Amino acid sequence: MKIVLADYGAGNLRSVSSALARAGAGAETVISPDPEVVREADLAVIAGVGHLGACAEGLQKTGLAEALRERVVADRPVLGICVGLQVLFEESEEGGKGLGLFRGPVVRLKARRVPHMGWNTLSLRGTPSILDGLDGEDVYFAHSYSVRPLEELPGAEVEHGGPIVAAVERGALAGVQFHPERSARAGARLLKNVIAWSRSA
Repeated sequence: MKIVLADYGAGNLRSVSSALARAGAGAETVISPDPEVVREADLAVIAGVGHLGACAEGLQKTGLAEALRERVVADRPVLGICVGLQVLFEESEEGGKGLGLFRGPVVRLKARRVPHMGWNTLSLRGTPSILDGLDGEDVYFAHSYSVRPLEELPGAEVEHGGPIVAAVERGALAGVQFHPERSARAGARLLKNVIAWSRSA
């Protein structure tokens, strides 16, 4: 099995790659800016940090955005992490348009404490494959914006001044707002689930 992290010029690629390699049970994990490599991998991952607009621009300039869209149309697994989740949506209040693979905006958190930093407890919605065994587990967040889906999706929420979407899944497309590479045992479980999910896609 081959896992590729889409290298659009930013993102915490090395730490996510290392965490995937530990979870992968023999899977090959690579970092690549090549759209063809992203098209052909068994699993493509967008590990985004910072500004959605910059992430989306980097994906467009490198041709990775089109490769990711083609994967979604073909029902081939794609996972977004943090801003990599946000860029799967339509546009952000912070500025910038996403890939529009999920319907809905990305909005600034309304909580008294922004950014949302640190550990929080997952509450599952539906039966998302990537979150199997993770209901009630604590995971690590670092963000000021969150997605607001306009469709009912399996996933998870956390409470931070109201409910915040922590994860979504639809077919072979999924994303998490938290950082699995910083979420200890729960993060490792999430990545193992993602690899099993992508193998069964």
